[in-house]
Order: sequence, then C-alpha cells, then structure tokens
Amino acid sequence: MTLKKLLLLLLCGFSFLGFSQAPELTPLSKISVVTCGPGSELYSTFGHSAIRIEDASLGINAIYNYGTFDFTTPNFYMKFTRGKLDYTLARQSFPYFLKEYKYENRWVKSQKLELTLTERQELFNFLENNYLPENRDYKYDFFYNNCATKIWDILKEVYGDKLVFDKNYLNELYTHRQLIRQKVRINSWSGFGIDLALGSVIDDVATAKEHMFLPDYILEQLNVAQLNGKPLVEQSTVLLKQAPKETSSNFFLSPELWLIVFLIIVLTLTYFDFKNNTRRRWLDFTLFFSTGLIGLLIIFLWFFTDHSATAGNFNFLWAFPPNLIIAFVVAQKRGPNWIAKYAIFLAGLIIISGLLWMLGVQLFSPLILAIWAALIARYLFLFWSYHKPKIA
Repeated sequence: MTLKKLLLLLLCGFSFLGFSQAPELTPLSKISVVTCGPGSELYSTFGHSAIRIEDASLGINAIYNYGTFDFTTPNFYMKFTRGKLDYTLARQSFPYFLKEYKYENRWVKSQKLELTLTERQELFNFLENNYLPENRDYKYDFFYNNCATKIWDILKEVYGDKLVFDKNYLNELYTHRQLIRQKVRINSWSGFGIDLALGSVIDDVATAKEHMFLPDYILEQLNVAQLNGKPLVEQSTVLLKQAPKETSSNFFLSPELWLIVFLIIVLTLTYFDFKNNTRRRWLDFTLFFSTGLIGLLIIFLWFFTDHSATAGNFNFLWAFPPNLIIAFVVAQKRGPNWIAKYAIFLAGLIIISGLLWMLGVQLFSPLILAIWAALIARYLFLFWSYHKPKIA
C-alpha cells in the first residue's frame, strides 16, 4: 500500500461525525442516494451504494454507509469464512468519502430524493437510530442483505405503502450467477473461484427486486419508483465521471492458459505411463488429494457456514471429498483391485456433472472442462492399469 493511500484511509477513518441526537432538519436539507462504480479490486468490483444527508444550515454533509466491517472483530477470518461476520453502518463526512472514490478512479452518481421536510426528517431519524451502537450491526448476505439492498429496505420501512416498486424497470431478468458475471470475467481467477464456491441456488432467475443486490440496479429502480404517486428521484447528478483504468487481461496469467497447461501435462504423463506400462503414483496422489481437498471445502461452505449462496454446490461430484483418503491408497505401488471400479465411478460422477450442466441445474465455469478432461483421462488409465499385471 502506498503512503498516499495509507494517509487517505487514515484521514477517512477520522472523519466520522457525531450527533448527540438527530437534530431537526431545515428546509434547506437534502437527502440523496449515492451510487459508486466498480473498482479494480475484487471487493469493489460490484460497486457501492449509500445514503447522503445534507443540511447547509446545520453544517451536515454526512454519508451513511452500510458496507463496512471491523477488522478487529475477534476470530475475524473464521467468522468471515463461515458467513457469521456482522457488517455495520458507518457515518462519515461526505467530502472525505468522495475523496476516496476519486483516488480509486471510480465514478459516483447522486440521486436527490423528492421528499417533504417531514419525510426527510423521518428518514434521518431512522438512520440516526440505526447508527446507535446497539443497532448499527447487521447480518450481511451478499445477495439479500448488503449495502445496496439496504437502500430499498430502509426506504420501504420508513415510507411503507407510500413507496411503490416498479417491477417493469428491467427488460430482461437474469440469474444470480449471470448478474455476477456482468461484473466478474469468467476467464479470471476470481471468476473461476466464484463459480467453484457458489452452488446451484444462484442459477435460479432472480426477481426484479433481487437484482438490486447490485448497486446499478438500485440506481435504475429508484429512477422509476414512486412515492405518494410521484417520482421518487427529483434530480440525478454525476459527481465523479472517472473510471478505473482498464487493465488488458494478460492471457499468460489467465486460468484458461494454466488449466490448458495442466491438461496437457496430465495427458502427456498419462500417455507415457500407458506406453511404458508404468504408473506415476505421485500424479495420482496429487490429483486425488487435491480434488478431495476441494470437495471438502465445498461441503464445508455448503453445510457448515451461513453463506446462502454456497448451498447445492454440485462441484462436489467431480471434486469428490472421499478422494482425500483414497489418495493414500492410490499412492501405493499396488492398491486393492476395487480402485479400478472406483476410478470408473469417479469418471461417471464427472459425466453426471456435465448432465446437470446441460439440464441447467447448475452452471459450471467453462474453464472446468480442462480439469474434467484431465481427470477422466487419468481415471480411465487407472482403470486400465489395475487390470495390467506387474505394473511398475
């Protein structure tokens, strides 16, 4: 991290405002929803949403930000991994908030809400009450309870039936996975990891409201929503027009290249094993152990965490958890004969995975095909090798 970036973050950290209680807003007050564009880092890929309160008469220019968490939380990494980490509402000086996004070259748009003074006060009171230490923490969920979904949920809680959602603000509905892929490239390590970790539950078509876990869709909905029969948004303003510098994707660092290299290596070694009537036990151990370890992680994320998006993950079929133990069996010079049938069983699981993909039960990363091809080739060789006598 550069010194300039560190100083900026420290400056932002000391910019939190404090009110002993929610003051009475004046007629000069304004409330806006602020939407921020994506950044170059994975955590900022999806953008950000927040609520801004302004009142020049009272000297208030604050941003209410539901997208923060405390790194000093006890057992931080374990809670993060298990989906039990609470996110928190932060209140920050808006000018410093804007400086951070300017430094990161991210666009920022503002939608001023058409609210009466009474309605502005109601929303301000809600945010101030929500900012109390006993209220500011909430259970984060990437799809259903994040900084973007909070915007609509808060407005709905404050204004009730007076606020009307427009279900027709989209021309097309997408699945949750497709929505993620709008922001994360498939041929990237982050995209590959997301497709590996998230299950079939995200391959359902998201409702119009569920699209709003992405800030872009919150922005679109607010433009068409109505309050008291009138447009909710009075004015839209671009505060920052900049965007992160586009980094050309380096094919030599892409997962596509390295998975193809992996496939070529496995096929080449398997060919020479077949030709020379030998078996590289270290290769079988590595393939079995790694797939078993991945499968164990998938099962952990599915059953032992609070992450809603990791359920129903059929990646465990090709990354079969028992392989973690079988790895030590295939590492032997000559294991039991049932290993041959087990290898065919594993190949069958990969074929079943492909069928689930074709039927739309779960969409896998296209990059996984290289891994599947390598594994099937090695499993077929393993079946053959256990039927050959005196293998080295």
